[in-house]
Amino acid sequence: MLAPERRTRTDLVVAAVIAVVVVVAASIAWLTGDARGTTSISAAEPLPQPEPAASVPTALTELWRAPSAATDPARTPAPVVAGSTVVTADGGSVLGRDPRSGEQSWSYTRDLPLCSVVAAWNTAVAVYRDDRGCSQVTELDGSTGQRKAQRTSDADDAVRLSSDGTYVTSRGDTRMELWRSDMVRTLEYGRVDAPVNPGSQPRTGCTLLSSASTNSRTAVLEQCPGEAAARLSLINPAPKDASEPEEYGSTVVPELVPGPDSPTAGRVIAVTGSVVALYLPAENGAPDRIGLYDNTASRISEFDLASTLSPEQDSPNSPATKAGSVFTWFTGTGVQALDSTGLSPVWSIPGALGSGAVMAGRLLVPVPDGIAVVDLTTGASIDEIPVDRGDYIGPVQTSVIGDVIVEQRGDDVVALG
Repeated sequence: MLAPERRTRTDLVVAAVIAVVVVVAASIAWLTGDARGTTSISAAEPLPQPEPAASVPTALTELWRAPSAATDPARTPAPVVAGSTVVTADGGSVLGRDPRSGEQSWSYTRDLPLCSVVAAWNTAVAVYRDDRGCSQVTELDGSTGQRKAQRTSDADDAVRLSSDGTYVTSRGDTRMELWRSDMVRTLEYGRVDAPVNPGSQPRTGCTLLSSASTNSRTAVLEQCPGEAAARLSLINPAPKDASEPEEYGSTVVPELVPGPDSPTAGRVIAVTGSVVALYLPAENGAPDRIGLYDNTASRISEFDLASTLSPEQDSPNSPATKAGSVFTWFTGTGVQALDSTGLSPVWSIPGALGSGAVMAGRLLVPVPDGIAVVDLTTGASIDEIPVDRGDYIGPVQTSVIGDVIVEQRGDDVVALG
């Protein structure tokens, strides 16, 4: 029979040291990790998905309103609707609200500045700023607020988020990333601080001006050192190696010469699998135009843009919104509709305040004093629903959830029903 093992003084000291190291490591991880400074409150029960509206209302009243500065149209093209929830985002908090009552169903709060939020895959994708820029990303289930995938990566201090249904794009002035639904990065484009493979990016030192994406093409407009005008590039949104972009085509657009009026410079309006639409500002007596390019970035054709739709100095730099059989592009002074296949102009609404959203097969377009009910095929105004927006003057972007219309008015979200 073996004698029982005896613990020496050295054994006890080693064990004590290990215990202290474990406690210190755990404390450091808590102090520096995401858990500290994060409060996540999930919904007691998932919010049910509202039934689609059977018809367009003839009258509207304000149901509720809430601050939502991080979803301002300067950052996101429409109010955030994630699954069954209207999402508002302000300060460091992302809140899921009941569409009709506005009551808070869930919340997610961090002690970091909130860069922006976008809806994708029935979730809300929230991006927070740390010392690496807008780099900390959390995906929140729309109906419950439960945390799903998370990621961190290098980023610019300000980013624009967008979703094409397959990928979320985060674009800053110098760097762009695309993520799939599990928050795995599928594309890294532009500035790379610590490249694994130097020279893997097609160009360096460029300023990213505008972008839009589909599940098969990403279009990016950029101004690169040594080039007289902006460059349009078409790239694979999910190349074999996320850090090595695959270009389908790239060309300098001679009409897009940089200057002091850069806010009204060219921009990507929309992209399909085979065509890209660019806004080309007026020059040398020529009016504002829409240029169409094929999937190798070669010019196909161009169309004049009506003077009543010309973007102004402070017009939003957001791509068009898919609305049924058309894309609707809010220029800042009105709406231009483009065919969803070839992106040729089909109709326009001068004076509109935003790109609109679809309800019951009709396009609801915000206009001064109300919402125009528009036929998607012809652009004809069928009716106008009065809306009192009080003293607010400015762009109005809209989303629809069930029979509720949600308007983004500057830093506020307002629900109408």
